[in-house]
Amino acid sequence: MCDETDLANFAATALSRRQFGAAGAMAVLSACTTFPGTAEGGLAETMVTIPTPDGTMDAFFVHPQTGSHPAVIFWPDGLGLRDAIKMMARRLASSGYAVLAPNTFYRASPAPQFEDFAAFQSEGGMEKIGAWRQQLTAEAVMTDARLMVAWLDDQESVARDRGIGTQGYCMGGGLAVWTAAAVPNRVRAVASFHGGGLVGDEETAPSNMLDDTRAEFLFAIAENDDARYPQEKDQLREAARAAGVPAEIEVYEGDHGWTVLDFPIYEEAEAERAWQRLLALYDRTL
Repeated sequence: MCDETDLANFAATALSRRQFGAAGAMAVLSACTTFPGTAEGGLAETMVTIPTPDGTMDAFFVHPQTGSHPAVIFWPDGLGLRDAIKMMARRLASSGYAVLAPNTFYRASPAPQFEDFAAFQSEGGMEKIGAWRQQLTAEAVMTDARLMVAWLDDQESVARDRGIGTQGYCMGGGLAVWTAAAVPNRVRAVASFHGGGLVGDEETAPSNMLDDTRAEFLFAIAENDDARYPQEKDQLREAARAAGVPAEIEVYEGDHGWTVLDFPIYEEAEAERAWQRLLALYDRTL
């Protein structure tokens, strides 16, 4: 549902009212050490490493300081693991989850590849991620997913008797579906926000792998993505029906990237609505 055209268009956009809104949201979250509803004792966070056949994955891990909690694998968008993603992971952890946000591009370099959207724009981000994304085959991502689930299940802060959730943004939406297909006995919920590459003819297209999962799905679609590919929401509905998996599929009043704090078109009201649907999904399933 998205492609490099979206990012190229954003890179050519001047600073807008929405960018000021995104900057304000970043500033507020940066200043906060706790969030409403944070478990007593606050959050614990660290950067961790997970060995894989292709190298060493670095990842951000954040969870309530006390107790054990359902785990969530948080796949970033095409800009990779950076401060905005960490802030969003902290917010999710404050709702009672143990959140692991991987460096999707660890095969290229440790995170962050880009500090924020401005750095992506000025440092040739489009050219760089094109090559990096070619390494993210279904097989490679599913191997990473199995290793992350195994790592999470070895943490005292993770409730191993509860299901795991996974969420992804832009290109991360498809990776979240592959995660559920890789570990169907553990992953119970999948959320895709303005997800890209979800529908295709190949066997490994995420829409064709829903029947390999045992999860409930949330597909939050960007308005401009839907305008470009209006058939894809119906193809997702049909794929979910054929697979027999519950799926909430909705087009939101926000353009591609509207849920991510440091994106030029962050749309606070619709981002908050999508966030509440995410929490409702996890509350039902994990």
